[in-house]
Amino acid sequence: MAESLIEIKRKIASTKKTSQITSAMQMVSGSKLNKSESSSRNFQRYSTKIREMVTHLAATQLETLENDFASGGSDDLNPDDYHSMLLSRPVKKTGYIVITADKGLAGGYNSSVIKQTLAMLSEDHESDDEYVMMAIGSAGAEFFKTRGMTIAYELRGLSDHPTFDEVRKIVKAAVQMYDNHVFDELYVCYNHHVNSLSSQFRAEKMLPVSDLDSSEAKTYELEYILEPNADAILDKLLPQYAESLIYGSILDAKTAEHAARMTAMKSATDNAKTIIDDLTISYNRARQAAITQEITEIVGGAAALE
Repeated sequence: MAESLIEIKRKIASTKKTSQITSAMQMVSGSKLNKSESSSRNFQRYSTKIREMVTHLAATQLETLENDFASGGSDDLNPDDYHSMLLSRPVKKTGYIVITADKGLAGGYNSSVIKQTLAMLSEDHESDDEYVMMAIGSAGAEFFKTRGMTIAYELRGLSDHPTFDEVRKIVKAAVQMYDNHVFDELYVCYNHHVNSLSSQFRAEKMLPVSDLDSSEAKTYELEYILEPNADAILDKLLPQYAESLIYGSILDAKTAEHAARMTAMKSATDNAKTIIDDLTISYNRARQAAITQEITEIVGGAAALE
């Protein structure tokens, strides 16, 4: 019984140490989550402004495309009259950027993205030749490589609060691959941050740019002086807009990762406390049984002497 008591005490001490670690990790993740949410809000201001500028410059093209699409005459479009990122083309290959974390301890964060991405690939494609994979995060990259899937571009080791400079290469590579017809449309697969307790898988179409609406174009009282011209500026601005959409998804995914890790560590801490309570009850019962046994032996010995 003495060994049993010692063993229980060791388990309680070990679980308490684990609880302290997970509690500290929960607080760290909570701090990172707050900062990440702030970064996402700040980025939204930039995203809103660049969308406003692009919509204003591309308003005429957008309106013509919408009218032609509504009238069913999209087959007669002259591609030279529109920016290539605004036009849909026959899809021979599809590009995917899959965003996961570089490490675990985040609950079902990584498995959710990977599982639903695989389901989407299985449903939409008959062979690996129909899509091009890119991966952000070690979890996704290693998983797809293990399954024999070719990764066209991968990025690992992102900081907890990634800057655009950190993701510039893969973002620009994705836009360049689209321009070079390596693939004909691009989706970003990631977990969207809903709140600190939940996230939602998303596969958002980034290219061609199809989320712009000509009705959103603003009419300004003063006419802009554009140098050299609106089309030249749009040629530079539209790729930046596409890059900002991808970067925004990365920020969103990182926020969801911090939230998932905070929730996982909170759950681990709560479970540790439950285990400690159960072990404490077991210890008290074992201790009480040992005392009762000793009293019984003493009484039995005293009775024998009589």
